Amino acid sequence: MNIRNTARAAGVFYFITWVSSIVGLIMYGPILNHSEYIFNSISKGHIVTGALLEIICALGNIGTGLALYPIVRRQSESLALGYVVLRTLEASIIMVGVLPLLALLTLHQDMPTTAGTASIQSALIAFHNFSFILGPSLVCGVNTMTLAFVLYRSGLVARFIPRLGLFGGALVFFSGTLQLFGAIDQVSKATALMAIPVFAWEISLASFLFFKGFKPAALARLSAPTGDRNVETLSLITAPEMGRLFGLPERKIVTD
Repeated sequence: MNIRNTARAAGVFYFITWVSSIVGLIMYGPILNHSEYIFNSISKGHIVTGALLEIICALGNIGTGLALYPIVRRQSESLALGYVVLRTLEASIIMVGVLPLLALLTLHQDMPTTAGTASIQSALIAFHNFSFILGPSLVCGVNTMTLAFVLYRSGLVARFIPRLGLFGGALVFFSGTLQLFGAIDQVSKATALMAIPVFAWEISLASFLFFKGFKPAALARLSAPTGDRNVETLSLITAPEMGRLFGLPERKIVTD
């Protein structure tokens, strides 16, 4: 396995998820910001393109988990697998959230706008909005903190990146919780500000992986047999500390 290419692939997948999610939201943003769906304000192509970009974003999420798994598992196989599962869960929720937007398009084309259809339209928009809270907010917060913790323990990337991920993941999870209980609006300055750290985490991680790759020293340590890792750790312990570790009495040197 070419580790350098693996790092680049993970970086590319992160860039794909970031760009596709932003552009997709721009495409059908006017729909999500209004209780009533005004077809004249946005074209069918915008909706279909936005839905396609969200699907690409979801596939990119899965790609990041699969690309990082062979490397991250060297530090913790359970957390590496958990990250893959959580990224897949987030991707699944994103894909489910695309369906009400496509149904909204069909509803507007096939049925005249009445009080009844307006209520259905609002319900479909709410369906998508709640899926966005559950996936790219709550689940994203958990998987971000999971990966950031493993990267911090392993030292595979610069230290500031996992620290940013731990903070950003916790903040975006907190933001999603507030949105879920209606404490803040889904489209608001507070929500946007709390999402900045997690975006910064993804951009920083993607850039580091693509341009620099994993740190060679950390890779060498994680690739070493378990016994060699223990020897390396024990070599950092001084003789007196080793004696205290095993409960041996300290020997005092008496001089004349």
